[in-house]
Amino acid sequence: MATLRQLKIKTGTCNRVLKELHSYEKEVKEEAAKTADMKEKGADPYDLKQQENVLAESRMMIPDCLKRLEASLADLKATLEEVKESNQESPEITEAERTISELEPLFKTAED
Repeated sequence: MATLRQLKIKTGTCNRVLKELHSYEKEVKEEAAKTADMKEKGADPYDLKQQENVLAESRMMIPDCLKRLEASLADLKATLEEVKESNQESPEITEAERTISELEPLFKTAED
């Protein structure tokens, strides 16, 4: 039997992974700009290669975050269904539903 506490934890997990995803997306943009700037200025090839490695590592984290977010979202949905079956009403349920409605469009556009 799922509890409201579990629901709150799983909602928080989804929100945390989403925040992490946005952070990596921002990092990729910043590192790509830095790499382009280094190429433009004719930076040392070794430094440029190191910067490209940093950019590649940041890019690799985005699919990983998406997988974890998708798994967390599925877990949250399952827990929410269990809590709803017990006919409880609470702010945790409302927060979980809000989080789900916020995250589902991310995966709808990824599938299209």
